[in-house]
This record gives sequence, structure tokens and C-alpha cells, in this order.
Amino acid sequence: ADVAWGTGILIVGVVGYSFDTVPSDVGNSGLGSLLLVLYTLWGVRLTYRIGKRNFSKSEEDSRYKRWRDEWGSWFYIRSYFQVYLLQGLLMIVVGSPLLVASSMFSLNETVVAIGLGVWVIGYFFEVVGDWQLDQFLKRRRAGTESASVLTTGLWKYTRHPNYFGEVTMWWGIWLMVATLPLGFVALISPITITFLILKVSGIPMLEKGFADNPAFQEYKKRTSAFFPLPPKK
Repeated sequence: ADVAWGTGILIVGVVGYSFDTVPSDVGNSGLGSLLLVLYTLWGVRLTYRIGKRNFSKSEEDSRYKRWRDEWGSWFYIRSYFQVYLLQGLLMIVVGSPLLVASSMFSLNETVVAIGLGVWVIGYFFEVVGDWQLDQFLKRRRAGTESASVLTTGLWKYTRHPNYFGEVTMWWGIWLMVATLPLGFVALISPITITFLILKVSGIPMLEKGFADNPAFQEYKKRTSAFFPLPPKK
């Protein structure tokens, strides 16, 4: 389910793009093409990263293991609705900006440029943050890293630079379609991904696993949870 998240949203974008109803002489199809490129850069990288990480593990994901234990004999039926169908719905919701861009006119190039700039900032934080985390974990496995928590690089300014990047990218994508007649409909995309990461399956679930880690608790006191900010004294 986690591996399919990025690819699933990309598929939503591809379907929306393939049913583009904007006449070619209007000139708005360029926005759909640009968004499709951004969806691809994000979705393919995320799928590869999560797939590489998950398939190298021998144990089951702790979240699904807990659900399996809690749900008992209802696991398969409940997970079908709560994991697969719910994720499918969320894919359509989060991927909705390209659906809007593929059916509307009135492109504002200035706003698109601003949105693209916001997306680039988010992509930087997600890619660089993930890379720094991978290098840290590699050093841990090699025994050349004594710290139990990554507190350098982008992680010095936010406890979750990759999550900050993820949310920022989707707000950037929404900005690119915000001035279209139904741009307000696509607002559900960044709101949903922000809520999921800040309140549901992102930061809360991840930090719950560090509740008994003293080093992380010290790190937590001085480092912003989400927005990059100078560390507290």
C-alpha cells in the first residue's frame, strides 16, 4: 500500500491528462503537461524509495502488524476498506489539481511560476532530507555513526524536512491551478495531504516510535516539528 501511493497519484494524473478537454488553441494544455512532469518526478522517486526500503526488510511494517493483532479475524475485510479503498479515494483527492487543470481555461502564468517555485522548494527539502537520512542510516549500519538521532543538515531546522517538502510541493501544485475557474475544488488536495502528515499517518505515527528515546526528546525540545526554523537555544 505504501509503495503504491506515489504511483497511484501519478496514475490519477495520467488519466486526467489523457481526458484533457481544453481546446488546443486555448493554450492551457501546457499547464497539464507541466503538472504531469511534476507528478512523475515526485511519484516515481517516492515509489522507488519506499519500495527499495520496504522490500529489503524481513519484518512486517509495525503499523500493519499492530492492526493485524487488533483487528483479528476482521483484518482482511477491514483493511480492504480502511487501507486500500480509502487510499484509492485519497489518491484521487490529492491528485485532483491535474484533473482541474485538464478541464479549465484562464491560465495565469505569473501564479503558475510562483507555484512552480514553491514546488521546487518542497522537492528540494524532500529529496535532500531523504538523502541525508539515508546517509545517516548507512553510517549507523556501518558502525561509523554514534548518534541515535539525525540532527544535522536540514534536520537541524526541522524534525521532518521530507514531510515539510511533501506538503510544500502539493501547495505549490495547487497554486498553479488556483486561478482556474474550479481552482478552489483542488484546494482539497493540499489540505488533505497536510492533515494526513500533521495529524494522522505522518508525524504523529512516526514520533510515537521515539517516545522512549531520550536523545530524540532532547532534539524535539529544540527543533521545530515541521516548518524549518533556527533551533532553540
